[in-house]
Amino acid sequence: MPRPEEAAITTPIKPSSWTWAEQFVPEDEVLAAARSRAEEVGVTPIGSGAGAALRFLASVLDARAVVEIGTGTGVSGLWLLRGMRSDGVLTTVDVEAEHQRLAKESFAEAGIASQRARTIPGSALDVLPRLTDGHYDLVFCDGDKREYADYLAEALRLLRPGGVVCFDNALWHDKVADPAQRDPETVAIRELGRTVAEHEGLVPVLLPVGDGLLAAKKVWIPEA
Repeated sequence: MPRPEEAAITTPIKPSSWTWAEQFVPEDEVLAAARSRAEEVGVTPIGSGAGAALRFLASVLDARAVVEIGTGTGVSGLWLLRGMRSDGVLTTVDVEAEHQRLAKESFAEAGIASQRARTIPGSALDVLPRLTDGHYDLVFCDGDKREYADYLAEALRLLRPGGVVCFDNALWHDKVADPAQRDPETVAIRELGRTVAEHEGLVPVLLPVGDGLLAAKKVWIPEA
């Protein structure tokens, strides 16, 4: 029979505990500067808790090749690069070339060699089909929420068996859990979650960090 304190784990955590968890892995001055750039240009970067989760996943995967959809000013890219192998390369895509210029400044301030971050300006759905099948360890998606289903299809092609796909904003400002919310972005994210959860070739988890981080491992399925 569970002890009272064990049973209490199923109840929602207090805001103070959520904040404690979000700040458990602190951000340094380089990340703070990248966040300041994001604020200046109106970009909303990934939260610190989700960033730490990305770094953890990249580290566990010993990631050498990562794709990022949505460069922003480099906040999520910094977290990913810090978890990847020292010779790992981040391929990051964004429609805003100016944002990528600011991201390069963030990477340079972090002492990351320029050849480790390949920035490609353009629409993700134009760029991703040109990338190599089965070559990547991790694909992180933080672009147009209405395109998340298309990103998943591309990620399944790009990932090696055992690779991981991640989607930021998987809770979308508390809207996804509310069935009354039917705007296009919320519906797209909600349907994505359902697809990932039911996909036989994926092992999924939804982490309540930041604005929600949906992650799934691509399992190896032998050909018939």
